[in-house]
Amino acid sequence: MSTFGTMFRVTTFGESHGLSVGCIVDGCPPGLCITKGIIQIQLNRRRPGQSDLTTPRDEKDAVTILSGLENDVTLGSPIGLQVMNEDQRQHDYSETDSYPRPSHSDLTYILKYGIKSSSGGGRSSARETIGRVAAGAIAETYLSTVHNVEIVAFVSSVGNIRMSFLENTIGSTESSYMDFLSHVTRKQVDSDECRCPEAEVAKKMKQKIIDTKSAKDSIGGTVTCVIRNVPKGLGEPCFDKLEAKLAHAMLSIPASKAFEVGSGFRGTEMLGSVHNDPFIQGKNGLVSATNFSGGIQGGISNGENIYFRVAFKPPATIGLPQVTCSYTGVEGILAVRGRHDPCVVPRAVSIVEAMAAIVIMDQLLIQNSRQQCSAALANVKKN
Repeated sequence: MSTFGTMFRVTTFGESHGLSVGCIVDGCPPGLCITKGIIQIQLNRRRPGQSDLTTPRDEKDAVTILSGLENDVTLGSPIGLQVMNEDQRQHDYSETDSYPRPSHSDLTYILKYGIKSSSGGGRSSARETIGRVAAGAIAETYLSTVHNVEIVAFVSSVGNIRMSFLENTIGSTESSYMDFLSHVTRKQVDSDECRCPEAEVAKKMKQKIIDTKSAKDSIGGTVTCVIRNVPKGLGEPCFDKLEAKLAHAMLSIPASKAFEVGSGFRGTEMLGSVHNDPFIQGKNGLVSATNFSGGIQGGISNGENIYFRVAFKPPATIGLPQVTCSYTGVEGILAVRGRHDPCVVPRAVSIVEAMAAIVIMDQLLIQNSRQQCSAALANVKKN
């Protein structure tokens, strides 16, 4: 389906080499002040052609607000957002009319729908995420305005090059890592085109991507995200636990392959006596002395920082000739001419942030509606 969310609903539209892409946002509260410029900032962080590390496709990704706002204030009605595709090259993908790209969606789309987009990835292309990023900017504006929520994502690994916290045994540097997550900023992240806030590691990542691109190949990586100042009580057990919704959102991003929250897979190597987060008295009630839970317990936010990591595979479209089969089963060689990212993680940072904002916004509206209905019942009982 092309719609995500329950009360804050985002529907994306458009194909990679079609006329345009965009989204409809339904459920945004009225009265929110937001400008086109705020949305454009995030789209600029996602857009192609930013550096030598990304696809050379030259798109400005300029957003047009079609509906839902007057004088930069939301009306409560559906918000329509559109970005025109300006640098389409459908002929670059003529080879895929005969050969499905290995590990791409060409074959599976035909198996499901009986047809596929004639060029690029169609709906499975990263161009689809433009609508997500635009919608996420709206959600994030509300969250930061009302609750001071901060969302920062960054590249934590490229291939086997990792930030230092991934090289250490979990627990050995937990305190310093938690401090880092509490203070890292987008300005720090965006100071390097790899979007890795650890300078020496970022240099190695950049060289790795450049070398891979020169070889006409691709490489994967991970993006880590932290969400700060999250209101307590968000998440809907049992099937819509907060980490389940975040996993759903992140694994819907093109090229994503794995998701972990808090201690994640490394937590499986710890003893429960070490992994448990003891409670201590804080200024406004109980808080956790540690945060291996990643800010979520029982599927519900506990007020601590939420942090998670998303793994992205190497992009499937590469320039290297590959021995494969045509749709008719005849072996042949496929060499794709289309422009593509040698590594998606530097541009995926803003997409991860956007989907995180959409999830938290949706869960906040659900929780607020529950609390308001409960309060109304209490008033009835008093009367």
